[in-house]
Order: sequence, then structure tokens, then C-alpha cells
Amino acid sequence: MKDNNGDRKGIYIHPTSLVDDQARIGQGTKIWQFCTIQGGAVIGSGCVISQNVYIEGRTRIGDRVKIKNNVSIYELVELEDDVFCGPSMVFTNVINPRSHWPRKEEFRKTLVRRGATIGANATVVCGVTIGKYALVGAGSVVTKNIPDYALVYGNPASPHGWVCMCGTTLEEFDREGRTRCSLCGRDYLSRDRGISEIGAVLQERTGYKSAAGKSGQESGEQMKGQA
Repeated sequence: MKDNNGDRKGIYIHPTSLVDDQARIGQGTKIWQFCTIQGGAVIGSGCVISQNVYIEGRTRIGDRVKIKNNVSIYELVELEDDVFCGPSMVFTNVINPRSHWPRKEEFRKTLVRRGATIGANATVVCGVTIGKYALVGAGSVVTKNIPDYALVYGNPASPHGWVCMCGTTLEEFDREGRTRCSLCGRDYLSRDRGISEIGAVLQERTGYKSAAGKSGQESGEQMKGQA
């Protein structure tokens, strides 16, 4: 295992961390103190892996993901681009673990979709999908799938509203099922027990762009440049 950035040009690995030669890590990623990354792990570019993070093989982490202190990413956990994992939040990968009864063939996949945030000390029970840009409150216990853009918290985590791609809580919807983010101006439409960004729904068909003046993808790129 590597204990420094050695021949991994464009990647920062703190001298106290152990990164297996067979781990794939993208350019611009920073791995801070006392981390362990096993062979077979795939980590994208521009990620921040904070102190005391443990990442097993058979995991996939997208680009620009931020994993804060004391988080473990176990086998069959996948984090898409722009996911945020708060300090000491917990993933699992088996539903009924026993020390004396191995269940490696029973691991369940957990998927955290693009842009989602998981707050500090939250627990994610394996086998669920957390939707894109969803926000899980600190200390919550996630036991079921979470829709895109949903704001959830509690034990078990339950819905308490909706959030914009930028993280702002969305106000009430009008009679037509629409609302606009008070911070970035994106427009959303309520439908099918969830919400969608209007620009993402209509742009391909009509060329419509949201009040922010850009499509969802273009607006996201602009926000990254401002971060």
C-alpha cells in the first residue's frame, strides 16, 4: 500500500494515509490524515477525503465528492458526483449482521445520487437509494428510498419538504404546482409524488430555460465555478 502520493501525480495523499496500489483515484483529489483506501475502490476527480475516512473495495465515488471526518464507505456503496457526506455519518451493507455467521454474499447496494447531502451522524441502512439533491438532516436514520430534492430528517427519516439544487428550502407551491427558489431562481414543478426542475423537464422538448436564465446543467456548472 502507498503511504504518500508517490507516482500519483495530481493527487494529494497525506503521509499518514494508506492507499492501496489497486485503488483508482482521479486527478485533483485530496486525501487527508489517517485514511485507508483499499484496492478496488474507484474515486473520481476533485474529491476531498477528510481525516480518518475508510473506503473499502467494490465502492464507487464520483467526481467532486466531499467526505468529512470519520466516515466509512463499505462495499457496494456508490456515491455519484457532488455528494456530501457529513462528519461521522454511517453507511451499512448488510441488514442482519452476525459476527459468527458471514453474510458477504448478502451485501445490499446503497446508492446516493448526484448532489445529495447526508448530515452529520446520520445512519443509512443498506439497500436504499437517496435521490439526487436530496438533503438528509443530521442524526437521521434512513430506512427507505428518498425522492429527488426531498428534505428528510428524524428516526426513521421522514419527509419535511423540498430543497433546491442549491440547498435552499423551497416555499409553498402555487395552484399549478410550481415554485421558485428564493436564492438561485430555479423553477420546480410538483408531480408524481415528487418534484422536478422545470428546466430539466422541458428544455429537451421546448428549449425552455428556467428563471435563473440557464438550463439545469448550465446553472450547475456556473455554481461550481463560484464555489
